[in-house]
Amino acid sequence: MNDFEGIDLAAHLNAECHCISLDAVRLHTELERVSPGFHAEVMEGRPHLFADVTVFVSATHARQMAELVSAIDAVVELPPYRQHVLSYAPELARHPTAMRGAFLGYDFHLSDEAPQLIEINTNAGGGLLNALVARAHRICCDQVHTATTGRTVETIDTESLFLDMFENEWRLFQEAKQAPPRRLRTVAIVDELPETQFLYPEFILFRRLFECAGIRTVVCAPHELNFHDGALWHNDCEQAIDLVYNRLTDFALEGLELSPLRNAWLADAAAITPHPYAHALYADKRNLVALTDDALLQGWGVAATTRATLAAGIPKTEHVAAADAASLWARRKQLFFKPAAGFGSRAAYRGDKMTTRVFDAILAESATTPYIAQALATPTSRRMRLVDQPVELKLDLRNYVYDGKVQLSAARLWQGQTTNFRTPGGGFAPVLTVPTRCKQGAT
Repeated sequence: MNDFEGIDLAAHLNAECHCISLDAVRLHTELERVSPGFHAEVMEGRPHLFADVTVFVSATHARQMAELVSAIDAVVELPPYRQHVLSYAPELARHPTAMRGAFLGYDFHLSDEAPQLIEINTNAGGGLLNALVARAHRICCDQVHTATTGRTVETIDTESLFLDMFENEWRLFQEAKQAPPRRLRTVAIVDELPETQFLYPEFILFRRLFECAGIRTVVCAPHELNFHDGALWHNDCEQAIDLVYNRLTDFALEGLELSPLRNAWLADAAAITPHPYAHALYADKRNLVALTDDALLQGWGVAATTRATLAAGIPKTEHVAAADAASLWARRKQLFFKPAAGFGSRAAYRGDKMTTRVFDAILAESATTPYIAQALATPTSRRMRLVDQPVELKLDLRNYVYDGKVQLSAARLWQGQTTNFRTPGGGFAPVLTVPTRCKQGAT
């Protein structure tokens, strides 16, 4: 294999390695380990959940993403930052907690200089599914074998990392209450109509993970919970719920049907994670405005090296306001518009695809539904062959993060304006880090 300049080795493999690395038989085996028929249950109605290929990322890009995660965490710890972001957070989100918040998702697009952080999410889905599917991929050809010295896609016990994360959340919750330490006994995995959710199979995987550790687990909707006698209860449980793995997208727990969770949160009666406080600190997209405002960061005492890392890795972000309509419209082709509390690419628009009707609607709603405009960071691509035809799919990278550290990186492949699981050949793909090479062959 030739040496490549800078990060070109990963780019070369993403363009030229068309091998199908997913072992369908092994995927079937991994899913059937959960229960007989689980493979069919997962794949029925989800034919594009898993891609057939691996995505390659340079060691430089992997390091840059981890450094940006650490830099953001350093800023989040600063009192002036917290005061700033909590000033526009919902009232419930200002209730503090010692818990770090499970499953932060840092979503990146790649670029030649540095990965660009598109957004942070607090209930990033797919972590356990990606850990499972990574074991069903193989080193697919000589080029990849040479680049990776033959190591496998998945080399760590991610499931144990995830279990440790929840147990640490429980420990932090207990310590903050100054309660006598005891093991985590009961977990509720909560979402609206969970069996209808696209990632419902992952709820089943988590239930299995918890129960194998001796933790009684229910998967339920919010209306199956009750708050009384200072504790949170599920209809079918004799024991109070210790911890809620929160998969809801009502990040501030504002819905009427969420009153049991809301009361438990405010009373510190159950460990709810991810939680409204984490969303306020990390995932409200207005926070990206502050994180790309160098003067503001400098005034807060953020170190120059940290500010440089933030500037290199986060596209410049600004508030959308009617007073700036002319400037925003003139620059729209270089911008991406998103609601501050959005998720799953809903109501998000590339400026070059946006009509005047949509733009006017965003401006009209901006007082009550805040929007941000982010400098456009175009996604790179992964080439592959589909039914013997070459196709090019866009890709983004999701880093699953806990306590400032990356636990797992995964990719999503798609065609269209925003990420989806409707593209033939697309879906979740494992990420394999390859060396960054210079002409002399040094890493």
